[in-house]
Amino acid sequence: MALKIKTRRPTGIVPWPLILLEGEEGAGKTYSAAEFSGSDRIGQMYWIDLAEGSADEYAAIPGADYLIIDHDGTYRDILEQIRAVYMEARRAAAAGEPPVVLSIDSGTALWRMLKTWTNERARRGKTNAERLDRDPDAAIDVGMNLWNDATERWQDVIHLLQTFPGIAIITARGKQITAIDDNGKPVTDRGRVLREWKVQAQKDLAFDCSVWVRMRRGRAPEVIKARSLQLRVEDGKPMKLPNFTVEDLVFNLLGCSVDSQPRQMPALAGDRVQGWLEEHDVEELRDVAKLRQLWWDAAEDGTGLTRAEIVAIRNAIEQKVAQIENPPGEMGEDSALTDAERLRAAVERKAAEDAEDGDEPDDEPPAPAPAKRRPARKRATATAASR
Repeated sequence: MALKIKTRRPTGIVPWPLILLEGEEGAGKTYSAAEFSGSDRIGQMYWIDLAEGSADEYAAIPGADYLIIDHDGTYRDILEQIRAVYMEARRAAAAGEPPVVLSIDSGTALWRMLKTWTNERARRGKTNAERLDRDPDAAIDVGMNLWNDATERWQDVIHLLQTFPGIAIITARGKQITAIDDNGKPVTDRGRVLREWKVQAQKDLAFDCSVWVRMRRGRAPEVIKARSLQLRVEDGKPMKLPNFTVEDLVFNLLGCSVDSQPRQMPALAGDRVQGWLEEHDVEELRDVAKLRQLWWDAAEDGTGLTRAEIVAIRNAIEQKVAQIENPPGEMGEDSALTDAERLRAAVERKAAEDAEDGDEPDDEPPAPAPAKRRPARKRATATAASR
């Protein structure tokens, strides 16, 4: 079968922006975002307050009109609420309504939460736990795999903001710090320690945003970068905006209008494994029966998964089932066991439970994956549903 080239004509339409309002504390970042909610050129603004505590108070700004998103402080709930607003923005855009606005205050707090999560996971690791048991003040090693997990979670949020079917705003703190070289030492020039400006969030935030505005106390706001043909900012020459408002930036300087669209940016992925696992909440599931059902579902017609991707998904599910059926003890007494020993212990516990219930134990140990195929009628139903 010959491959076909997939093409489309460029629209030339100015896309809705992802705006970074970054700068010193008290410079007006949150105020500017809240002020924008009173614009008659936008629809509903939704406000996600992350450890800033300003959402209620800033509603007193004349004309401010936004809804505060309730969340329980967990990454999962925050991400789900962002997705919910994303879907509402898509509905409003399809209906021809004014653009929905999502304001996140702040990206600094979101990244700090993910860093804390990463360090907590590192402390629970076997090597670090033993080191801390000997010396509670000992330094711990944080593996690159843990940082990669945190970055993936961050990127899940950023991609939703980059492709938001409306206007997205994220604030972040920024300040001058001592410039550090690759060896962790201060950079000097003729004996003088050099300083640089640091955005206090994940390192790629400024790059990922389409417009970057820096705000400092006692100074006019500056546009540091703009991915736009309408607003040209020379490298190293920030554009000062003495009378800055987000409304002026979006609708006049950037040239957005009712015809604007979200940026077309399909998420890049080496394969579909991680996306499938996240879509089906495999990491969060604790129900073994549901996990085993997903084990079969991965191979259903219509998933578009390759054989290698199905194998990878099933391996991940099997590992999850093994973890659930053989959890570590309260004080980690099982941490020294090998995977085979853990699985063997799980089999022994299952046999003991069956004996208590009056059942004969199986001749073969149950595998983490389902032991037998589902009935044909059920498979057909699942296949139809997946399509």
